[in-house]
Amino acid sequence: MSDEKVNKSESEWKETLTPEQYRILREKGTERAFTGKYWNHKEDGSYACAGCGETLFSSGTKFDSHCGWPSFWDAADPGKIEMNEDTSFGMHRIEVVCQRCGGHLGHVFDDGPAPTGQRYCINSASIQFQKQEG
Repeated sequence: MSDEKVNKSESEWKETLTPEQYRILREKGTERAFTGKYWNHKEDGSYACAGCGETLFSSGTKFDSHCGWPSFWDAADPGKIEMNEDTSFGMHRIEVVCQRCGGHLGHVFDDGPAPTGQRYCINSASIQFQKQEG
């Protein structure tokens, strides 16, 4: 995958993403808990950004946090994501964004398991699973 940033117009994003993906990735939406296709997904592989295809998370760091969204205790490559302060809805959270295309993925919290103590709470619509071969 290229390190080159993905820059598309909003109309181009609307052409390439489903309405749900657009709402989440481009408008910082969220899916309802326990409704996304990956919240209880158990296969081995990786999870890439649905906007640009950048590999962001691995099944090896996925865990069941009982929150209703896919949860990971670390990113596949921390350099592939950005963290932004989010004070929307009267809360203080840390937003997780794809570094390559700027797509909103979810939020990270400090209540995850060892070794990082992090819980990357990610919307299923913002990622695509890639099955591990072999």
